[in-house]
Amino acid sequence: MTEKEENGQCQLPKENGGNGENGHSHSFNNYACACVLASSIISGTFGYETGVMAGAVLFIKEELVISDIQVELLVGILNVFALPGCMVAGRTSDYLGRRYTIILASVIFLSGSILMGYGPSYLILIIGRSIVGFGVGFASMIAPLYSAEISSPSYRGFLTSLPDVSFNFGLFFGYVSNYFLGKLTLKLGWRIMLALPAIPSLVLVILMLKLAESPRWLVMQGCVGEARKVLLLVSNTKEEAEQRLKEIKKAAGMDEKCTQDIVEVPKKSRSGAGALKELFWKPSAAVRRILTAAIGVHVFQQICGVEGILLYSPNVFERAGMIGKSNLLLATVGMGIIQALFTFLSAFLLDRVGRRILLLISGGGAVVTLLGMGVCMAMVEHSKEKQSWAVSYIIVFIYIFVAFVGIGIGPVTWVYSSEIFPLRLRAQGLGVCVTVNRISNVLVVSSFISVYKKITMSGSFFMYTGITALAFWFFFTLPETKGRSLEDMETIFQKNSKIGDTELTVHI
Repeated sequence: MTEKEENGQCQLPKENGGNGENGHSHSFNNYACACVLASSIISGTFGYETGVMAGAVLFIKEELVISDIQVELLVGILNVFALPGCMVAGRTSDYLGRRYTIILASVIFLSGSILMGYGPSYLILIIGRSIVGFGVGFASMIAPLYSAEISSPSYRGFLTSLPDVSFNFGLFFGYVSNYFLGKLTLKLGWRIMLALPAIPSLVLVILMLKLAESPRWLVMQGCVGEARKVLLLVSNTKEEAEQRLKEIKKAAGMDEKCTQDIVEVPKKSRSGAGALKELFWKPSAAVRRILTAAIGVHVFQQICGVEGILLYSPNVFERAGMIGKSNLLLATVGMGIIQALFTFLSAFLLDRVGRRILLLISGGGAVVTLLGMGVCMAMVEHSKEKQSWAVSYIIVFIYIFVAFVGIGIGPVTWVYSSEIFPLRLRAQGLGVCVTVNRISNVLVVSSFISVYKKITMSGSFFMYTGITALAFWFFFTLPETKGRSLEDMETIFQKNSKIGDTELTVHI
């Protein structure tokens, strides 16, 4: 048995041999994967909370007799309360560590889910949904951050996309629970739907107590010896671990040749103080471009309209002419399957095709399918006779749209933004991005019904077509980051950065 087999690592074939850029191994590390898979449970819980409400509101509205405005508030308040969660998540993870921040988010999900499952009144539902929303703010930031910091450059795209894969499978299971639990009694069905996330939240708390902390956070605390131990677990060779540690120490402003296990680090650096000031008050040219790119992908991910279509899919299918609650929920389940499968496919393409190419493919496909949805819906809305053919075409266009978003804009946004910030700015920079993401989400989700009632459903689709075309142009301006270490990102985002043998000019 080889040394790598004894350590639980598998060697995957590569055309250019065993080492990647900067001397990093191309071997897939099972322990790093286990850490990321465990942390991704919190993203799956977030996805379930998002998907399950699409169908649960149909039953909640029937039992509690609430208006469309109250439905919008119940659905949208999750993202309203995610905002303060996002705002404090970055600083919290710099202070407590990535691992304990995941545990904290899990406890928040656990308490909110139990409260919603109890759900005796609309007010209690709103309170429970608000608590879960605060947990969403933490979950949105911490899962991709932890995944990026624990991964090697060769497989960072794959591993960092796993939280989004988990989110979409959670979304799918939310739709599935709508369909099957919706067959229970009215009082019991939707309450079980909303209480289920308490189980994975409790499991995650137990798992994270056993798994490793981010080596980059440990170095920021001066715990170089502990960081070395973690890197030996998540790297395939001692040489790779030492090389990664050397790069992290350099990025943290430490002497690369220092061999001490404990290094004195200023309190300001340990707690992340001053990170927001550096991001927004006279940032360097590279940091300014990084912030623009990261915020840009998050804004366009939301305002392309996918979240509104996912959350209000029964409304969309109903406006197209589909009838029957069971049919509406079944069509939504199909959409969840498509989203999950194509996000899973994206995980295998990120380190082969690259982030930028996937964004361009995704954006271009989304423009075409949104336009098709708009045209078909316009025919339905302006015809005096029922256009039965249009229902099938609209469903097909929506499924293809969701597939294109799932293969690019959805997962790449999280991978790209979690890897491009420098170490000293990463947690709070990603926190800013997630805050912007949630604000954009609130605007789309809370206004979706009101907008399509004002300008028609087809008008909404045409509006999202124009927005996504603008996103497609923006994606052209982004540099590629696949295969590069996290410590190289500032160099990549300089105006004229040499990447490999090619010179890339970044226009942002």
